[in-house]
Amino acid sequence: MVSAILILVLVLVVAIWLVIEFKRFRHKLLAVFLILLILFTYFSFAGVVKDKNLDLKTFDGMKEAGKLYFLWIGHAFKNVKVVTSNVIDMDWRMNETVEQNKTIESSDVVK
Repeated sequence: MVSAILILVLVLVVAIWLVIEFKRFRHKLLAVFLILLILFTYFSFAGVVKDKNLDLKTFDGMKEAGKLYFLWIGHAFKNVKVVTSNVIDMDWRMNETVEQNKTIESSDVVK
């Protein structure tokens, strides 16, 4: 009886520890994701407005930079959509001539 209670207590302790570690891992994962998102936004924004001669100290300059950046983001998502649809529509089966060449090569090896 004592061993069953001891096992139950150990299982509960391990379960509580795993739940706490999972929450900590989720928070770390969220922090890493947010850091990467901030870095991506900064470097992509800097790359988009680099050669545009915009005055980012004025409201009009920031407005124009924002328009350019969101236009760039929209085109990037559109390009990802096009590439994904092209990959889905591709014929991924092996070519018949490749299969025939493989059978010819394997029959030559057997001889």
